[in-house]
Amino acid sequence: MYALVDCNNFYASCERVFQPKLTGEPVAILSNNDGCVISRSNEAKAFGVPMGAPEFQIKDLIREKNVHVFSSNYALYGDLSNRVMKILAQFTPNLEIYSIDEAFLNFDGLIISDYHNYGVQMKTRAQKWVGIPVCIGFAETKALSKVANKIAKKFQDRTQGIYVIDTEEKRLKALKWTQIEDVWGIGSRTTKKAKLRNIKTAFDF
Repeated sequence: MYALVDCNNFYASCERVFQPKLTGEPVAILSNNDGCVISRSNEAKAFGVPMGAPEFQIKDLIREKNVHVFSSNYALYGDLSNRVMKILAQFTPNLEIYSIDEAFLNFDGLIISDYHNYGVQMKTRAQKWVGIPVCIGFAETKALSKVANKIAKKFQDRTQGIYVIDTEEKRLKALKWTQIEDVWGIGSRTTKKAKLRNIKTAFDF
């Protein structure tokens, strides 16, 4: 069994660690030289702050919605990422860091009776020890754990930010829900070709 652990809105969450007053507030992080938006809190997303937008193009929106804007601080983000990864390594020796805010965990050789509860322990520890919220998807393959993570994040009110694909019924339901463009490794060019062949979901693929 694999898990994909993904830090939620990572750069924005990092800023909140040292400025708790920003919790619940719209936050946006800018790229090098304060160019484009590279991270947004859920509140900023809800206000329509677009990913990748140059700051000068959305200044009116930022002012109107009182969005808190920060220059990127990669030293801070790297440090907090390292702390989260060290916590995850406590749950399995098989940790693969995928990016600054994502990691795959492999549980081969470990006896885990309840993966959801195991995920709760990981999520709680990352939140309490570092202050970073995460979502976790469990499945038998890396690709499926990506799908499980997306479901966990999309429906956090129902999943607690943790979703386990551990039955054939869940697997088929997840594949039918996942759009072809959201399949790990499928780019825009392949998506266009797939849709021309009426392949619209991961299940169709």
